[in-house]
Amino acid sequence: MAELILTIPDGMTERLDKALAELVPAEAALSRSRIAKLIGDGAVSGVDGVVGQPKHKVAAGETYRISLPEPEPVETLPQDIPLNVVFEDDALIVIDKPAGMVVHPAPGSPNGTLVNALLHHCAGSLSGIGGEMRPGIVHRIDKETSGLLVAAKSDLAHHALAAQFEAHSADRAYLALAHGHMDAADARLRGTRGVSFEPGSVLKVSSRLDRHPTDRQKQAVYFEGERGRHAVTRVRMLESFGSPPAAMLVECRLETGRTHQIRVHMAHAGLGLIGDPVYGGSRKASAKSLGAAAVAVQAFPRQALHAARLGFRHPVTGEQLEFTSPLPADMQDLLTSLRGTGGSQSR
Repeated sequence: MAELILTIPDGMTERLDKALAELVPAEAALSRSRIAKLIGDGAVSGVDGVVGQPKHKVAAGETYRISLPEPEPVETLPQDIPLNVVFEDDALIVIDKPAGMVVHPAPGSPNGTLVNALLHHCAGSLSGIGGEMRPGIVHRIDKETSGLLVAAKSDLAHHALAAQFEAHSADRAYLALAHGHMDAADARLRGTRGVSFEPGSVLKVSSRLDRHPTDRQKQAVYFEGERGRHAVTRVRMLESFGSPPAAMLVECRLETGRTHQIRVHMAHAGLGLIGDPVYGGSRKASAKSLGAAAVAVQAFPRQALHAARLGFRHPVTGEQLEFTSPLPADMQDLLTSLRGTGGSQSR
């Protein structure tokens, strides 16, 4: 069991959890909430013995000892599931996740998840996240979304990466195939609340996102003064297909990362993703516009969304890392079919 010994400096009269969070060395990667839990568990002691209250007031010159237990094993079972590892070192691992793989175990998906696979793949190289021997999932992508995802192997890496995602300094770009067409002169788009255009014909959707009022499996758009968390998505059209245009390849960039954000925002703008069973509604592909490709669009079995680019600073070395992932075969086949409509236009 490792220990940290910290002495309260002159002028510090904070409550214990806040004071220790400020004093603990960065390499220990102990958040205030983690320290509060350690205090509650009886792992912090002073001159008079164990201190059990996070709000205990400290005084200059007092010394406190934090006993750090060994990381506990998690109940999730390691499983030998093949992974497409893009990058890995002692601090983190970047995976190119296939569509159909759930990230976290849940009541409906207790096995076969990315976490199950990482527990097997990273066995022996995990130093513990929040006191548990598990990978630290910094961000998630939906089960049926493919592409890049980073996981941390230590508390230090987890906190540093999470801070970048929270500050929106991590670069994330998605490729999607969507219904409709984007035009900055479109009165319907310009009249949709929360939708605007920025220079370069970049569509911006800004709203709040929260649970749907009647369907707990869905997210819904809200606005200032209403419920939810702030969310911003920017969309750039790369190609359009059909005559008249009825489908497009777009790049979506996240300023924030909320549950189902791209899917909800695209649907709100009337540009739902091809194959999206939750937010796509009953929208039909136009055979008149897309010809034979309309059949491929209609039959696409998942939301056509791929996490194509991921960039962030390495949490230990500070090096800027950039990763890209090509479109998976199913989306590439659909794109090829759309390009054969005769109405393809690049932007």
